[in-house]
Amino acid sequence: MLSQLSAAIRQYLVVTGNYWAFTLTDGALRMLVVLHFHGLGYSPLEIALLFLFYEVFGVITNLVGGWLGAHLGLNRTMNIGLGLQVVALSMLLVPAAWLTVPWVMAAQALSGIAKDLNKMSAKSSIKLLVPEDAQGRLYKWVAILTGSKNALKGAGFFLGGALLMVLGFAGAVAAMAGALALVWLLSLVLLKRDLGKARNKPKFRDIFSKSRAINILSAARLFLFGARDVWFVVALPVFLSQTLGWNHSQTGGFLALWVIGYGMVQAFAPRITGKAAGQLPDGRAARVWAAVLALLPALMALALMTDLDPAWTLIGGLLVFGAVFAINSSLHSYLIVSYAGSDGVSLDVGFYYMANALGRLIGTLLSGWVFQLAGQGSDGLQACLWISCLMLLLTVVISIGLPSLSSCRDRASL
Repeated sequence: MLSQLSAAIRQYLVVTGNYWAFTLTDGALRMLVVLHFHGLGYSPLEIALLFLFYEVFGVITNLVGGWLGAHLGLNRTMNIGLGLQVVALSMLLVPAAWLTVPWVMAAQALSGIAKDLNKMSAKSSIKLLVPEDAQGRLYKWVAILTGSKNALKGAGFFLGGALLMVLGFAGAVAAMAGALALVWLLSLVLLKRDLGKARNKPKFRDIFSKSRAINILSAARLFLFGARDVWFVVALPVFLSQTLGWNHSQTGGFLALWVIGYGMVQAFAPRITGKAAGQLPDGRAARVWAAVLALLPALMALALMTDLDPAWTLIGGLLVFGAVFAINSSLHSYLIVSYAGSDGVSLDVGFYYMANALGRLIGTLLSGWVFQLAGQGSDGLQACLWISCLMLLLTVVISIGLPSLSSCRDRASL
């Protein structure tokens, strides 16, 4: 049956399968590290610092990785990412006494490089597998790739919490390293070798985008993801565990279901935003959806301030926030692939995801620092939510500069 599919579809399936496998281990590893080291008595800020190099090297990788993808081909950057993740997981299989903060930070640095090489390669390759005049199909394929990835990231959160309880930290890491090594070997054989190589080899200085639309979208993306991670990465799981008394399985399971639902909404975002009626999103759509999202963390913070039940406030608020955030993220993911040039597409996509990684870095650090500084508990979570609201308002303001286009022909000229 697979032999009857077009070459482009087969490559899309290989890319998507790689992305899925990587994302599953990435989500599980994040939950393993948060829950394991919280159980060892690490403070929220110390846990946030464990991910510092993960995000820092994500920023660097997206800048350099786009240039590497244009020179070497996206198949090589994707396979390098898979291989590095196997190495990062293997680094955590040392004796427990060796799992110091610097060692774990180094492993997370490799994982950050691996993740962003993999993501940049997957998103860039979609641009090359869809004809220029098929913008509707491009939006659909990007939404499916992004949505399914986040659904599996949520499954990874659940898997991380479950494996920690069943196999322990070392057993869970070993199982994931072995499974991903098999995926890596298959990818070396199946992935097309010339995918994504630029005809005109870009110079290293070309890693910085020259497109006004891409620069504005990248700035908006930075604050969008900073606004999510400032309360979601450290403050929320620690609050659920420490203040509400949830165990590892409950915390991992709830966050897993949230991210799975978030990914499902992303996959259906084209229908929600009007693709079924022949409408494609533009800068105006990005502004409107960001404005709607900015209201939600403020409402959640106000609800916590009025002593409403914190569990139900967070559950209800997270469901709505996740759905609206998913639409925002899917819109951005489509716009960057649409704005990017076809020759050396990884340069534009890499620059954009550099901003994405920088936003996550800022959000992760603020999540641990603000939550701890504000006294943890409800006060700490409220402070993180107010900062999230401010970041989203900045996203709205920046998005005013995005082009509002009505035709694919105009967009292609950006």
